[in-house]
Amino acid sequence: MKFQKKYLKLLLSKLLQPPFALLYETIRERVSPWEKFRAVDSVARITLCARLIHLFTQQYQKLNRHRFIKVLFLATLGICLLFGQVVSAQTQNPSVLVEQGIKDYDAGNFANAEKHWQEALNQYKNNPSDAAVVNENLGRVYQQLGENKAAIASLSAAIRDYAAVANIQQVGRMQSELAQVYSNLGQPRKAIALLCGQLVDKSKISENQGSQERECTPESAEQIATKHNDKRGKIAALGILGEAYRLIGNYDQAIKYLHAAQQVSPEYDFLVLNSLGNAYRSRAQLHELEANSANQAGIFSKEKEFNNKSAADYNQAREYFQNSIKLAHNQKQPLAEMRGLLNLIQLGSQTNETKVIGDETFNNAHEDALKLLEDLPDSATKVYAAIDLAYLQRHSQGISPFTYCQTQILSSDNEALNLLQSSVLTSNNLQDNRLQSYANGALGHFWECRRDTKKALKYTQTAIIAADKNLSAKDSLYLWEWQAGRILDKENHKEEAIASYQRAFETLEDIRQDILTAERDVQFDFRDVVQPLYRTLARSRLDLLEVGAIANKQRAKELSQVVETIDALKLAELQNYFGNDCILSGLNPKQVGELLEDNSAAFKNTGFLSSIILDGKTGILLQLPNQTTKFKWIEDPNQEGTSKIVSSDRLQKKIAEFRTGLIRGEEEVNYDTTTAAQLYDWIIRPFAENIKPETVKTLVFIQDGFLRSVPMAALYDRQQQKYLVETYAVATTPSLRLTTPKVRDRSTQKALILGLTQQATIDGKSFDALFSVPEEVSAVESLFPNHTDLIDDNFVPETFKQKLEKTTYPIVHIASHAQFGIIPEDTFIVTGKNQKLTISQLENSLRNLNSKLDSVELLVLTACETAVGDDRSTLGLAGVALQVGVKSAIASLWSVTDASTAELVKTFYTNYRNAGMSIAEALQKAQIRMINAKKLPPSEGINIKYDNPVYWAPMIAIGNWL
Repeated sequence: MKFQKKYLKLLLSKLLQPPFALLYETIRERVSPWEKFRAVDSVARITLCARLIHLFTQQYQKLNRHRFIKVLFLATLGICLLFGQVVSAQTQNPSVLVEQGIKDYDAGNFANAEKHWQEALNQYKNNPSDAAVVNENLGRVYQQLGENKAAIASLSAAIRDYAAVANIQQVGRMQSELAQVYSNLGQPRKAIALLCGQLVDKSKISENQGSQERECTPESAEQIATKHNDKRGKIAALGILGEAYRLIGNYDQAIKYLHAAQQVSPEYDFLVLNSLGNAYRSRAQLHELEANSANQAGIFSKEKEFNNKSAADYNQAREYFQNSIKLAHNQKQPLAEMRGLLNLIQLGSQTNETKVIGDETFNNAHEDALKLLEDLPDSATKVYAAIDLAYLQRHSQGISPFTYCQTQILSSDNEALNLLQSSVLTSNNLQDNRLQSYANGALGHFWECRRDTKKALKYTQTAIIAADKNLSAKDSLYLWEWQAGRILDKENHKEEAIASYQRAFETLEDIRQDILTAERDVQFDFRDVVQPLYRTLARSRLDLLEVGAIANKQRAKELSQVVETIDALKLAELQNYFGNDCILSGLNPKQVGELLEDNSAAFKNTGFLSSIILDGKTGILLQLPNQTTKFKWIEDPNQEGTSKIVSSDRLQKKIAEFRTGLIRGEEEVNYDTTTAAQLYDWIIRPFAENIKPETVKTLVFIQDGFLRSVPMAALYDRQQQKYLVETYAVATTPSLRLTTPKVRDRSTQKALILGLTQQATIDGKSFDALFSVPEEVSAVESLFPNHTDLIDDNFVPETFKQKLEKTTYPIVHIASHAQFGIIPEDTFIVTGKNQKLTISQLENSLRNLNSKLDSVELLVLTACETAVGDDRSTLGLAGVALQVGVKSAIASLWSVTDASTAELVKTFYTNYRNAGMSIAEALQKAQIRMINAKKLPPSEGINIKYDNPVYWAPMIAIGNWL
């Protein structure tokens, strides 16, 4: 079973549960069973509902983090309060089974509850009225058991049965509950389909439109509730709908629906206001990132605009939290009050620099929370609140408290210890494995940071056992296995530490499928947990290899596992950047080693060089078909001191120097190859004996971090006095598992040619006119007579989409500025009429093609711009083809506003149409021709200055290089 994105979020969570746990008191005061069904014993119902609330509390508090508190307006609101409690049916014998199931459920014996309810269901086969009730109960117990597929099946059956007896109001309520489960599973779009029927796609809304007014379909949960004047059902549907939009990053639409829920009835404003506070805080975080991106792009007016928007949203969030606290206090809802206090406190911690919450207000809220904690009933709220308060800082670092040792927590050591011990005691009282896992893990981390490894290991191992028990908290297992690995590492138990790291890695791999596809606009969370864990595991294995602790026969296996770990990290980075699963749609389930074996014929003359940046040093792995993997640290034999390993800082500076020198090369008559030669000696020469050009013709680079910005083709072999591309065809791919190594027929292909010659202004940034584009477009048109072109004002997002809908174009050539920013929203192609084609729009257009056979084979972007030293933007460039569903791409690392691009492109396409030449070779031959510009006869018509790498080096082949 794959684990959901909600689980990944707890990597970084501050473990704040949603406000809906407090509905336990609301239900106790407002029990009003529906007339259709005989209510079970009141106490049993209340207790069972509390269990349900507890379940969703457990699940949803994981969605929160220091910076981004995930409060979902859905779970218990839609189930216990709004849809009634688990109920019994009227028939006597099956009813006894239902009652027994409730007792088992109440005792936490979910397996027996499921058994009794299944037996009851078998007797109700011909009674859809009662079967609906039992299926409803089964849907909830399956969620407790972590069997989400079974929960979906049971809730779907309940919908069918309620429809059979024409209980349409209950159909709507069950649709909301089913939508809740889909949201839990990280499938908010399915939730939206059930709740409203229509998705408002943010990528298709212009910036001036904001959120859209769109009426839901008649069969949707929201419309059913409206038709039946079901206020509770409508609040639930709107609340879940709002949160589902927040999960897909559409905060404007989320806020719209939450405000709509608020208008239905003021009865639950203390819940709605809390959710709105979190929605505004999430949007504020997005605006902060947009301001940062604008700053990097040099658009300072936009930076100021986004900072102002962020400040306004933070202030609004504070107001909502404060009002929620007041209402909860007045309505004697202590759990809601605690929820609001914790949200307010963390907002203050997160925004300490700008003082969104003053010190006095912050301190008062902190004191109120500590006092309130003492009087809270045993509950998940109490457990997680104690953990939060124990690790609270006035100035949040914005990352999980369990990934590093905090030095500025507000509590003294004794106060923090008492809070954490109380959380363990409460979790034991509740006999809840998930809570026991977090409470013991948090206490173990406390002792880890105080270097009491005996106590740290004791509590961490208890957390692991609780997390692994009946898979009750597998979502937290990686966290404590990683913690155990760190503790063992400090004790110099290296092999045991690696075993723990490996288990953490494998668990996290299970949930990586859904990494950061929710609120990806504002989450670089994987850098807090995924990245350091994966790098720690790789480093630990390499360290053991380095000191000779691994037998020679095991070395190949260890290196293979290092490769798997690095590959997994790079996939996680891509998914994090683009924020959805499209990037993994073509993921090969086989590992890199297996792919090399399976494709040994296709890869016969290909070498794969993967870089990995670890703890201040950088390593290179070489893989060749049917050969053992080779690994070397980047070293400089001329470096002073005993260690010859080049530090990552020094390497990064050298890379920046190299790239800057290339870009400035246009100002020089002859390019100075000194830096290019030094990098060649560091990166390529150590493998010279393994990649002799007689056997290896192509080098494919799978780069890490800042190395992605390096045009490897321009590295210089001072011994042979050749650039790397003169010896090898060069390509890059984010991951071999995302590459489909197939050769396609290129003889007769249609091309869609898009170009912009005019100056343009996008988001306040000016993009120069591209005077050489007409020549470039003309060159491509001459090679592809069967083409369609859209130039200047004819090239706008809508016409681009229309052309792709009508005709299949295996080649899409775009001669316009393409900017790659630190967030996908700042990754776009400049089009005519001062418009832009965002990466999301490009993806939607290209992925909407009718069949895979009709998909685009090659995307060419000749005027891309990536920021120097910004590995986020080069990550976007590396993954763009894969993200939009294209198999191969040719793109530039920086824009060259010169006719040289037309010269390079024309030669490339001529070579590309030669069936016997790979894409990488086609680009190689085009680049070599430019390198030889001074040697070619005048009849070739090539400018002699084009031998300078500034003109040919930035163009790189991405993805399938064959």
